[in-house]
Amino acid sequence: MVETPAPPKKSIVKVVAASLIGTTIEWYDFFLYGSAAALVFNKLFFPSVDPLTGTLLAFTTYAIGFLARPLGGLVFGHFGDKIGRKRLLVLALVLMGGATFAMGLLPTYATIGIGAPILLTLLRLVQGFALGGEWGGAVLIVSEHGDAKRRGFWASWPQAGVPLGNLLATAVLAVLAAVQTDDAFLSWGWRVPFLLSGLLVGIGLWIRLTVSESPIFLEAQRKAELAKAPIVEKAPIVTLMREHWREVLIAMGARMGENVSYYVITAFILVYITGPLGLSKSYGLNAVLIGSVIHFVSIPLWGALSDRVGRRAVYLFGAVGVGVWIFVFFTLLDTKSFGAILLATAVGLVLHGAMYGPQAAFFSELFGTRVRYSGASIGYQLASIVAGALAPLIATALLKAYGSTVPVALYVGFACLLSVIAVVVAKETRGVSLEKSATDPAEVPA
Repeated sequence: MVETPAPPKKSIVKVVAASLIGTTIEWYDFFLYGSAAALVFNKLFFPSVDPLTGTLLAFTTYAIGFLARPLGGLVFGHFGDKIGRKRLLVLALVLMGGATFAMGLLPTYATIGIGAPILLTLLRLVQGFALGGEWGGAVLIVSEHGDAKRRGFWASWPQAGVPLGNLLATAVLAVLAAVQTDDAFLSWGWRVPFLLSGLLVGIGLWIRLTVSESPIFLEAQRKAELAKAPIVEKAPIVTLMREHWREVLIAMGARMGENVSYYVITAFILVYITGPLGLSKSYGLNAVLIGSVIHFVSIPLWGALSDRVGRRAVYLFGAVGVGVWIFVFFTLLDTKSFGAILLATAVGLVLHGAMYGPQAAFFSELFGTRVRYSGASIGYQLASIVAGALAPLIATALLKAYGSTVPVALYVGFACLLSVIAVVVAKETRGVSLEKSATDPAEVPA
């Protein structure tokens, strides 16, 4: 096995910090929409229907953003494999921040009628397209800078940007909800977090532009130029489906339980708490806020553990754990006690972290350098269409149809079962050289 030499610690820390900050800002923008869909958009953009139906419509526009993510993964993956990771990461941040800032300026249904939800949906598509390219580039530029022995730990930090972004979005909304009346929040307060994105993007761009390009990509590019051969296929999606379809399916399957459970725990919880339970939105916002802090801390720990015991063992623990805990989760919510709601959320997110922590290294190690950006992004984002995109929508529809959370828990449990199956059939990738694919038997450690 050929191992990537360990980079200077200062270098990898700088790359990790830049990826983490940029990813946090991207996910702040994306999650802000999800929280607003549950609390605001149903009233301001779909006011002519009953509250639960309005929430369903708001979550439909929320889901539409996921439809653009595979396209973003394909486009960004193609050019990221061709011209480098860094340039595409900068573009993703600009697109995401611009769309989020524009949302803060949108007129509502009361002002321009049907044009309001149409404009909201178009901006959501831009968000999805940008995020589709962000994830692959962020985790790959860290994975390809780091060494094989600690790749799980280093690559998990961009993953930690997800709860950090959610934490930031939820914190801003929670503060505004606490200091404003409901009328003021609906009138103008909800716009503040979206407009704040403009400042955050400026900071993120300044940091992300200081990062050097992936050394593994540059070396592959150099070798390709010497051999007068292209570094990437003209149609990477065709190459992936022809030669790496198994790895793409594994990535998609592994994502199912992880993605569905996350959006049920962090987004659907707001619908259930403020709707059937009749509690203040601060209960859900504060539980997700504190849970996100714990989630943020747990993700690198799970990533580090995967460097010791393997990606599969940690991932399986998380998938089984979430599949069981989700039934306890709703039982605790039904107590209407903030302590119980916080416990339900925090434990659920810690178990989710066992899947999400090793995921970046696991997916990166499935593919070779020439198609890694495309393969990791497409496998990750295709699953988002049927997993995260539909999770709040399906959960809300099940709750409305059956008046019970048992079908919702069964839905999450089934998704976790799919993840278990995918990880069981996968090869262990811990320690493989990123110069080659994990599908090369010579690169898989015994």
